[in-house]
Amino acid sequence: MERLSGLDASFLYLETRSQLMHVVGVIEIDPSTMPGGYSFHAMRDELSRRISAMPNFRRKLDNSLLNIDHPVWVEDADFDIEKHVRRVGVPAPGGERELTELIGHIAGRELHRSKPLWEMWVIEGMANGNVAVVLRMHHANVDGVTSAEMLSQLCTITPEPPQLDTDKIKETAGGTSRLTMAVGGALNFVQRPLALARLLPGTVKVPIGWAKRAMEGSAMPLPFQAPGTPFNAPITPHRSLALTQLPLDDVKRVKDRYGAKINDVVLAIAAGALRSYLQNHGGLPDRPLVAMVPVSVHGSDETALVETGTNKVSGMFTQLATDVDDPVERVERAAELARRSKDHHADIDANILRAWAQFAPGEILQQLMKSYGGRKLSALHPPVFNVVVSNVPGPPLPLYYLGARVVGVYPLGPIFHGLGLNISVFSVDKSINVGLLGCTELVPDIDKLAHSFEDELAKLVDTCD
Repeated sequence: MERLSGLDASFLYLETRSQLMHVVGVIEIDPSTMPGGYSFHAMRDELSRRISAMPNFRRKLDNSLLNIDHPVWVEDADFDIEKHVRRVGVPAPGGERELTELIGHIAGRELHRSKPLWEMWVIEGMANGNVAVVLRMHHANVDGVTSAEMLSQLCTITPEPPQLDTDKIKETAGGTSRLTMAVGGALNFVQRPLALARLLPGTVKVPIGWAKRAMEGSAMPLPFQAPGTPFNAPITPHRSLALTQLPLDDVKRVKDRYGAKINDVVLAIAAGALRSYLQNHGGLPDRPLVAMVPVSVHGSDETALVETGTNKVSGMFTQLATDVDDPVERVERAAELARRSKDHHADIDANILRAWAQFAPGEILQQLMKSYGGRKLSALHPPVFNVVVSNVPGPPLPLYYLGARVVGVYPLGPIFHGLGLNISVFSVDKSINVGLLGCTELVPDIDKLAHSFEDELAKLVDTCD
């Protein structure tokens, strides 16, 4: 039995029918490269073999009325791969629109909490002959870094199946013990006043430091200071998505030409694409948009205030240069804004968010979030921020998914009440893969936003000649 950290559990408490807290990965493969030829059943069998050495795929939630702390993970004694892996055909003619509509439908479904919180859909019948593998995992069980680690176990640099880690095969979340769960939860609960006393001094420093930096002009944007946009509104369960690839060499060329970093160029492209999209929809604010950029704290020093858990992430706020028309100036501005936010974020204890999450009141938070979403209260205040922009680097090598050559890997992060657009980026081999997920009612033509990413990079490449 393994108790969830407060931050991991918060993703459960924040979930509503409209606000689905799972992440999605779309892996497009070329089945003709699979040794021995493509077979759904052979692929599923190899997946089952590898999952035997991937403990996160085999554990499920457990809770009881006696437990007054966060839920626990236990080993699923009845784990069955066939309950998690599904096979489906894309509607004719099997083009990009049909594929993304089908994945959008899959992304809008809830994960059932009675079994391990993941599922995989293998989509066949694509017009180009490829196969799309859609993996959904609950955010309580994965973050950006751990998802990349899991990908490395499913995707290898050669088509041959790897040897499995015997220690991981033996690793287990254990079984259920109602007494242990209740006693452990009670002990954690009574220790919270002391943990709170330890946490307060460091927390008080955050607003003081923020105010000081604001006066110096070196602060991150404050929450709830973002301008309104058409996609900052109450969301529904309906999901639209778009996928696009950018040549990594082109992004590096721009980076080298203007002395920026790859992430700066990505933020500049995102700002340009959002600017163009909002101009076409008559919703471009005069002020720059504000992005929340997830930042991994894996490897950071742990403190006594923080329990271990899957999600080791913080969030950095940064302005996007959506108020800048010139693409070159936008890159320079993006680099400047990113440096400012990184410097400020580095001054804040990366574990504070995770430490405060330990106090998350599960049942109360769940009811508050249902009321917040159901009554559409996000429409009554300024956006916390405008958009999520995450960027996770992957291996600069060709990959093989269970033996088949990977054509593209696209991440899709969750959206939130009042925050109906997520932009996720994952680089692998020679491509930067961009996944955009939005609420259908708020971003009905999300494919046009994706094409704007391609246009913005082309403009920057032209300036490098």
